Amino acid sequence: MKIMKIYAAVCLIALLLTSCTLHKSTPRPSVLIPLSGQQIPSGQALPLHYVHDANRQGVRYQVVSFTDLPQWSQQPFSQSLRAFKKSCQKLQVQPAWQMVCQQASQTHETDRQAKHFFEHYFTPWQIAQNGRLDGMVTGYYEPMLLGDRYQTAQARFPIYGLPDDFISVPLSTGQRQGTVRIQLTGQHSGIIAANGVYSANLSAFPINAKTKALKGRISGNQFVPYYTRAQINAGALNGKAPVLGYANDPVELFFLHVQGSGRLKTPTGQMIRLGFADKNDYAYVSIGKYMANKGYLPLAQTSMQGIKLWLQQHPDKLAEVLGQNPSYVFFQASTDPAEGPVGALGVALTGEYSGAVDRHFIQLGAPLFLATTHPENGRGLNKLIMAQDTGSAINGAVRVDYFWGYGDAAGRLAGKMKHTGYVWQLFPKGVLPIIK
Repeated sequence: MKIMKIYAAVCLIALLLTSCTLHKSTPRPSVLIPLSGQQIPSGQALPLHYVHDANRQGVRYQVVSFTDLPQWSQQPFSQSLRAFKKSCQKLQVQPAWQMVCQQASQTHETDRQAKHFFEHYFTPWQIAQNGRLDGMVTGYYEPMLLGDRYQTAQARFPIYGLPDDFISVPLSTGQRQGTVRIQLTGQHSGIIAANGVYSANLSAFPINAKTKALKGRISGNQFVPYYTRAQINAGALNGKAPVLGYANDPVELFFLHVQGSGRLKTPTGQMIRLGFADKNDYAYVSIGKYMANKGYLPLAQTSMQGIKLWLQQHPDKLAEVLGQNPSYVFFQASTDPAEGPVGALGVALTGEYSGAVDRHFIQLGAPLFLATTHPENGRGLNKLIMAQDTGSAINGAVRVDYFWGYGDAAGRLAGKMKHTGYVWQLFPKGVLPIIK
């Protein structure tokens, strides 16, 4: 599923509130307390306006009061607690989170008790990057595609599982250039080894700061990058990958790739859940920006709905436009009626209470207070959600992709959402933000 000077910017948070609500700005801290080498006792409250300079990409975390969070007291805390308990399925094995997860399991899901839980056990940290408190908030959802398990005259566009020739090779942070040798270790895996049979030129791969693995295939004695979307759409995977089903609409299928998961509904009413399996690791490229640059659509009209409508009216441009985004996702299928798609944290996402973040700056699983604008009514959307997912287009510390849930209504909201937002991360008391 897919930005002002640091202290003056807080005043603009009032614009995110409902029309009848005002909110005071956060006062400028008078003392910055360096944290290098300090040990904070577990559970100890930190002084108000305590600042942690991350010293990476200009990221700063500042302790604030819960009363500084817009509309904090009006939150549906019980639903936020329910979403946090899902996070604890993964967080409870981490020492810094064990105690709060234990307390969460013992807290009744009422707004009153849940509010006390968050206020008693957590510290809110406002996040800024490069001197700016404001960032960008977009939306995503779980789409439902119409199609079939088998190819028919209407269901013609394949939804691929992991290809037979797809290989993932772990890559260390120090390996970013030159030529390496690859040794295969399994059907879809390999390692970099001095005695590897296959040669890989790293400059040919789409490597960036987030790259953890090379995604490729064997061609002769070479390990080369995996196929791009344009190549796959042109038939590069014919006979090389399992087909999990067929979609009726190629544009809907494209947006399934953008969202990363979804459901396929067959003519018999069967629902197949399509979860993320892997991707070719090319960076996401916005087809909306491409269409605007080509003069196909004004930039203001390049919402998901606008793009779908234009491509329906210009089918001759379909391959050209969709091929501009080389990123391609492979899926795994399940008929298990889980409560929601599984995010990068490994737990089911909750509509309107989960979000995708950049895990370099925000702890996956952590509570996250988000202040932004509702995409339809223009009023403040201020909510305590959980950071339970990631996305290739979600980059930066003050950057959130808000999960709206499942179906057409969620898709309509997600497609319209692109607003300024502010982010506060909640950590257990005494636990400091960590940059990965």
